[in-house]
Amino acid sequence: MKPLTLAAAGLACLIALPAAAQTPAEVVETYADIAHAGYEDSLITAKALDGAIGKLIASPSEETLDAARAAWLAARVPYQQTEVYRFGNPIVDDWEGKVNAWPLDEGLIDYVDASYGSQSDENGLYTTNVIANEQITLNGESVDVSQITPELLAETLHEAEDVEANVATGYHAIEFLLWGQDLNGNDAGAGARPATDFDPANCTGGNCERRAQYLKAASELLISDLEEMVESWGEGGEARAAVTEDPAAGLTAIFTGMGSLSYGELAGERMKLGLLLHDPEEEHDCFSDNTHNSHYYDALGVRNVYQGEYKRVDGSTVSGPSLSGLVVAKEAALDEEVRKSLDATMDAMQAMKDRAEGGEAYDQMIGQGNDEGNATVQAAIDGLVAQTRSIERAVAALDLGSIELEGSDSLDNPNAVFQ
Repeated sequence: MKPLTLAAAGLACLIALPAAAQTPAEVVETYADIAHAGYEDSLITAKALDGAIGKLIASPSEETLDAARAAWLAARVPYQQTEVYRFGNPIVDDWEGKVNAWPLDEGLIDYVDASYGSQSDENGLYTTNVIANEQITLNGESVDVSQITPELLAETLHEAEDVEANVATGYHAIEFLLWGQDLNGNDAGAGARPATDFDPANCTGGNCERRAQYLKAASELLISDLEEMVESWGEGGEARAAVTEDPAAGLTAIFTGMGSLSYGELAGERMKLGLLLHDPEEEHDCFSDNTHNSHYYDALGVRNVYQGEYKRVDGSTVSGPSLSGLVVAKEAALDEEVRKSLDATMDAMQAMKDRAEGGEAYDQMIGQGNDEGNATVQAAIDGLVAQTRSIERAVAALDLGSIELEGSDSLDNPNAVFQ
């Protein structure tokens, strides 16, 4: 992907901020505090999800399955707001693939519909179906997978044979196990896995005990992975230290994360690509039809960071000195522009969210021939692109040097998408 480059010079303006103004050191501390709170909320909701999964396994029914699904949806709300921490923080970006990698070739994990196909040129494990097999072949060697444990998922199966689509862990593996495949294309409906897929006494889909074992292992692993990131952003943690020890570098990390998520990742790879192709497989939470919320809370995370404010799952608020405070001290009109652009994006995301909650899922919105739905998604993309331009101007105003943002062929060179 082609990076976007912002050129400016020096840190003199930061050093020359008035004594009463917010300082870069204070701003990066707020940023770290919000990160810690967001990952802590992600951990809290992941533990609630694990509890709901335990009840589903102990007493499989449509009610306990619905409760587990609801817990998964709730867990996505805080986690998606932390995605703004990815691109500017290598510690987060290197870790993120364990918990939120997508898309995944679900045939690695469990049974799939015949329409999925039986093989892939890119992935030799395309239909391995770990749940149905106690022995599988990896890199030409037989591997014992009779006991499905968190260690097996993390150390053996995840990205097996160096194929990124072999996603064996994280939110989306759990999502697939709770919903099953969404076989509706651009038509209405999400995945419809029955609760009996987890019921050994009335088993559908085969291997119900192993399916429950896989689901529980993935849930426990998600908790341990999130615990790692909570610790990293806590006092004395590695991720916190990386942004607070050098506040100027910390500001660069913040803006890099905001701009890269806004432009290349969210507007480009997660939204424009699927819209160009009208492809329901190009939606982030594809099994559950939760993609509208996934995108909404990603965008909210960007605004949280700029404004230095995050609302926790318990209703309390973490807030403090912010990028907005730095920008307003430098150029009040520019701060107003950035705020308005962030708000305009959230309004467009809310319109998309309202449409989904009114009965038209994201995969329907991006369908070919759905002009209104396409326009709703495009408006959110336009908002993200516009806010990136405002973010660029804020970087220039603060003289933060050269910052590279993630690009996307979907935005920068759409013809390449079809080649």
